[in-house]
Amino acid sequence: MAKVKKVYECGECGHRQAVWAGQCPSCKSWGSLREVTVKEDKKKNQEIISDKNAKKLDEILTDKSLRIKSSYEEFDRVVGGGLVRDSVSILTARPGAGKSTLLLQLSKSYGDLGYKVIYISGEESESQIKSRADRIMDNLSDNIWILSTNSMDLAIKEAQRVDADIVFLDSIQTFSLIEFDNKAGSPTQTIEVANKAVELAKDGPKKRALIMIGHMTKKGEMAGLRTLEHLVDTVMILDGQSEEDLRVLTTSKNRFGRTGEIGLFSMREEGLVEIKDPSLYFITEREKPVEGSAIAVVKEGSRLLEVEIESLVSKSFTPYPQRIGDSLRRDDLNTLISILEERAGLNLYDLNVIIKTTGGLKLSEPSVNLAIMVSIASSMLKVPIKEKTVFIAEVGLTGELKRVPSIRQRLKEIERLGYKKAYVARGSAKQEDFDSLELVQLSSIGDIIRDVFKENYKNL
Repeated sequence: MAKVKKVYECGECGHRQAVWAGQCPSCKSWGSLREVTVKEDKKKNQEIISDKNAKKLDEILTDKSLRIKSSYEEFDRVVGGGLVRDSVSILTARPGAGKSTLLLQLSKSYGDLGYKVIYISGEESESQIKSRADRIMDNLSDNIWILSTNSMDLAIKEAQRVDADIVFLDSIQTFSLIEFDNKAGSPTQTIEVANKAVELAKDGPKKRALIMIGHMTKKGEMAGLRTLEHLVDTVMILDGQSEEDLRVLTTSKNRFGRTGEIGLFSMREEGLVEIKDPSLYFITEREKPVEGSAIAVVKEGSRLLEVEIESLVSKSFTPYPQRIGDSLRRDDLNTLISILEERAGLNLYDLNVIIKTTGGLKLSEPSVNLAIMVSIASSMLKVPIKEKTVFIAEVGLTGELKRVPSIRQRLKEIERLGYKKAYVARGSAKQEDFDSLELVQLSSIGDIIRDVFKENYKNL
């Protein structure tokens, strides 16, 4: 009698074996083994079977109701408008960033909305989870189940028993399946547990949304095999140091939405709190301007954020001046300083230069180049920049200003926020498109420094 079982088949050479491996032992190709269902008969060759048939693309129906929205707008934005019912996501972050706290808060949110949620932890006991829940929740929902176990077999059984709509696994590296002898966290166990999680979410009679937590390495990358990232639908990263308040949630992969969207949270005693008005968080309110401060506008996903960049330039008493950028890579900071020296005539070779952003937001967009350089010049010249002024341009090695994407959208946003003057690259926009915002369109960093600081620059 034929026997149905699962094996791993190489997509390159067709080699089959009982367990998964990163490299095919036959053709030596990496990541080519995939799970297939076969029917084995001693009198016949193995034959792949399936109960699925191909469908025409235009006959496949989509339903927006498949989205499960939470009470956290920042989270829903990041995942593309809400969790998809049969999706599998992975959340990774450094220790202490708030991964478990975020999932527990989402548990309450979904539970209050009537969804059945099971939170399964392989790292904490049930009493530890309850203690955190008492701290961050004002009331406990009847729709939340807690399970502390390292057995993925038991986790699946309990998720099905309570008929959960949403499943949280904390964390994937702590679970194991009884059919494999490898210890929890090994490549084989991690991949097989992830495969079972995908089956639980997608292949059963009920579609479920599932989020698993994954460990992060010291290099800031998700621990484990890259196959894990390919297996899931969404990869979420919660960025933030344990000693800082700001937490930034973003996606590096999202099959159901755009990547690069960010959600902003502040870590408080009561848990993660949404930052719904970023301008209040990333801009310092002052009675009068101070030297070393400049405003930029960055685009993170679909949202625009105004960011204050602060610089401190001081005399160095060592042979090697310090270059410190808490929010910027040191190599990028050194490049901008070199451009200031060569193209704008500012002598910074014997001065310490330190920059940071208010709120601790990381700077990755080239559009902040101009604001960083102007803030450094302001600190060096000890001249504050006029209020309600912004700087939006990339600066090349030649010192020339370059236009940035979505410049008109950025300018419209800062006009709405009440800014009066914007320095941009020549040809970026038309002045007649703006009622209360004055555009200063120049060609080089030298022209910008001369226009902003005028007599102070001439006296160097």
